[in-house]
Amino acid sequence: MDDAVYWYAVAAVLLFVKMWATSLYQGYHRITKMTFKTPEDARMAGKEPASEELPQVQQAAKAWSNDLENIPIFLGLGVAYVMVGASPAFAGWLFMLFTAARYAHTLAYLVRLQPWRTLAYGVGVLCMIAMCALICVAIF
Repeated sequence: MDDAVYWYAVAAVLLFVKMWATSLYQGYHRITKMTFKTPEDARMAGKEPASEELPQVQQAAKAWSNDLENIPIFLGLGVAYVMVGASPAFAGWLFMLFTAARYAHTLAYLVRLQPWRTLAYGVGVLCMIAMCALICVAIF
């Protein structure tokens, strides 16, 4: 298997696990505090719907939203990177650094750490910019 394909697959799986963990984090806080905003969930727990989500759930939702703005772009660029045969030497570094940055971003979001959240976001974006440049080098 090509190294770039291998590292892309590892990154994709790790990013899925991270997003799934974010969902579990939200569920954990809802269930342990028996606080549900969605009427059918509250009804199932024998509670009235909450007027707003728990702060932990809100933070995780913000992290999730940011993931949805970045991870699909990374996945698309990763496919292009592999398909055009862009620098295999950089693939593992870029794919894993992006993945680590997304983990750091989510953790910083959940515990409200600035400037670390912004720095992690920036590292991820720089990885995608580097991927774009290497894709362009490979196709032009």
